[in-house]
Amino acid sequence: MTTTTTTTQYYRFKPWNIGRFLIWSLFALVLIISPLLFKSSLALTMLSQMGYLIIICLSYNILLGQGGMLSFGHAVYVGLGSFLAIHVMNMGAKGGLQIPLVAIPLVGGLAGMFFAILLGFVTTKKSGTTFAMITMGIGELVASMALMFPSFFGGEGGITTDRVYGPTFFGFNFGSQIQVYYLIAAYCFVCTALMYAFTGTPLGRMLNAVRDNPERVEFIGYNTQRVRYFAFIIAGFFAGIGGGLASINFEIVNAADSLSAIRSGGYLLFTFLGGAVFFFGPIIGAVLLVFASILLSELSKAWQLYFGLVFVFMVMFAPGGIASLVMMNLRVAKFGKFDRFWLLYIALAVALVPVVVGAAALIEMIYHIQLNAALGPNLNFFGVTLDTSGTASWLGAAATLAVGLAALEVARRRFVRVWGQAQEEIEAEIKRREAA
Repeated sequence: MTTTTTTTQYYRFKPWNIGRFLIWSLFALVLIISPLLFKSSLALTMLSQMGYLIIICLSYNILLGQGGMLSFGHAVYVGLGSFLAIHVMNMGAKGGLQIPLVAIPLVGGLAGMFFAILLGFVTTKKSGTTFAMITMGIGELVASMALMFPSFFGGEGGITTDRVYGPTFFGFNFGSQIQVYYLIAAYCFVCTALMYAFTGTPLGRMLNAVRDNPERVEFIGYNTQRVRYFAFIIAGFFAGIGGGLASINFEIVNAADSLSAIRSGGYLLFTFLGGAVFFFGPIIGAVLLVFASILLSELSKAWQLYFGLVFVFMVMFAPGGIASLVMMNLRVAKFGKFDRFWLLYIALAVALVPVVVGAAALIEMIYHIQLNAALGPNLNFFGVTLDTSGTASWLGAAATLAVGLAALEVARRRFVRVWGQAQEEIEAEIKRREAA
């Protein structure tokens, strides 16, 4: 009796991961060609801010997403890194310590690491809510000290500098914004790659374990406080690099903007909105932060209210952030069931338009009455004149909102029903494959 064994040939690319290589190549390509596609000065400024904010939000996610440490004082390490970097730049401009401009972000990183070593030992003694309160207290302490040491923090006016100093770097003096952008883009790519590599290290894996089950980690012999402390130091280093890049980009650092609790809250808010449970989530959050602080703030004085509402709805309906929504839809597409959602998404988008328009009109009219009453009762709302003194505009905005909410509820119920069916089919398919 002869037994024939058939072996299925699988083609594997090890140690190369083709998908990962393509994603990182695409990321580098986007960083390179973005200023070539968007050439205006505003676009270049926004791209530069996105670059260093990606580093800052990813560094914050080391604490929040990977370690489960809710920090309200991350701006301390970003801001102190900015101040040390700008002081070193001024020393070089005066003929003192000549550190090339391309190395200034590393100065900020070392400063952030130093203060993370100094303050993090006390901060990471506790976890959970106590950790969050300690970070808030330290943040307020450092911010209040800014006015006590004007020689270092520059008082209310801050510290200014000139980034064009010393010898050029391969012919680049970084006087133009495009040169500064590519410096920021280079650091953005390298720091993003290093922070991604950190997630696969033993310390990164142990940090995830401390986040999920600290008691079990202690049971097998690890010191959870030491794990949190080391992660805190690494996060401070990358936060300082982001701060150093910010000082190069703006050539000014102000304590009120760099060290405030509002700044720390912004990092928390947009990291969460992007998706703290996924590595690429903070990248989305950094992009949203720039659009909110530059574009939306120019369109409306109530932009913080809008993002507060978005944050509340995301916490209620999508706590995983935008990245979780992307991954859930990719899962549906992987099993070939996404085609049934095209019309449903279109229906949701169409129903959402009158909701946004009606709510925004009401909010803008209220803000106009409170802040711009001296300009008269009329308000220009995207080309439409609204009269805040009459009832027609108020009733029209309220009716638009009500119709939109009704249509949105109908579309939502249909979507939830189809989504549930698709998830049941996917789970059944997974069980069938496991059984096979």
